[in-house]
Amino acid sequence: MSQSDQPEVGLEAVAPAQHAMHPAHDPGRRRAARKRRSGCLPILLVMVLFCAVIAWFARGAIGDVKDMFAGPEDYPGPGSGEVQVVIDPGQSIRSMGNELKELDVVASSDAFVDAASANTDAQKIQAATYVMKSKMKAADAVAFLADPANAGSGNTVTVPEGARVGQIVATIVKKTDFTEKEITALLDKPARIGLPAEAGGNPEGYLFPATYEITESTTAKSLLSEMVALTESAEKDLQIAAGADRLGLTAHEIITVASILEYEANRGPDYPKVARVIYNRLDDGMALQLDSTVSYASKRKGDVWTTADERDSESLYNTYKHTGLPPGPIGSPGKETIEAALNPAEGSWLYFVPDFENGTTLFTDDYDEHLRNADRAKEYCRTHDEC
Repeated sequence: MSQSDQPEVGLEAVAPAQHAMHPAHDPGRRRAARKRRSGCLPILLVMVLFCAVIAWFARGAIGDVKDMFAGPEDYPGPGSGEVQVVIDPGQSIRSMGNELKELDVVASSDAFVDAASANTDAQKIQAATYVMKSKMKAADAVAFLADPANAGSGNTVTVPEGARVGQIVATIVKKTDFTEKEITALLDKPARIGLPAEAGGNPEGYLFPATYEITESTTAKSLLSEMVALTESAEKDLQIAAGADRLGLTAHEIITVASILEYEANRGPDYPKVARVIYNRLDDGMALQLDSTVSYASKRKGDVWTTADERDSESLYNTYKHTGLPPGPIGSPGKETIEAALNPAEGSWLYFVPDFENGTTLFTDDYDEHLRNADRAKEYCRTHDEC
């Protein structure tokens, strides 16, 4: 705050002219002089007290200003001890900061977010378990997480978004002492792991993508049950049943659409748009014609395209030949794609093609334009390996 400058006012005592008189013969003058001296003391005391109060408040205000510009609370580091931190797939920087603050790895979430903004490697943080120190400097915590060498400290199993049952089984077998035989035996009897009735006995799409800690008490059954339980928890948190009903779908169909989005779009902002294309086609009675569902049936790997033979398959997952959604999910969707399936974008699009050159997706409701976009994508892929 600023204060207005106050001009100084000179106070001059102007006394009326008096006849000269010897002091000894003027007792009234002595009494007046004494009154003036005694009256100044209270005024001076008040002024001293007033200045002291102003100084006291000024110190507080200065302290507040300093606090405003001091930045978020941060530890000096380097920290000590060991704290196990689990970073989940798709977890945001802010969410990481909140978790690290809760575990007392950093002093504040804001300090971690600021440090991550200043470190371009922060975007490379992997989903894994990390063994960190308590009371670390935020910049050191970001640098630690961004170093791939520190990922996987601890015994964990990570299921990424879009992972399929076969991939999940292979990961569990690789990262634990559980055998493929005992894992598949449990999956063949889904009631033992709590698979919901809506899944129809097929665990595909219901093993939630996250990082799971493996302890001495973890069993194959408890691990798979935890994956299913997290899916059910996400369904409740995101109110899938109510959202599906609003769209005229079932919860199982929402999971199915979300799993398709994991493969048909290559970035978050495009998920709701692809969902809209799917719903527009369903409303118009058009075949979805999705290469992702055809590839799921043919087990094709390596690119996003399909052959004429694959598209001629009788599989119910062949959305070129069969209208409507496929029978079930084609992988494990994460929260972002589930939310997109529940909240599609507004638009009249009926076609989309990946724009590999620019890392986005091209949408249109014009078939001729769609063919041109597809030709451009295929031409790009002839000379580039990333698609």
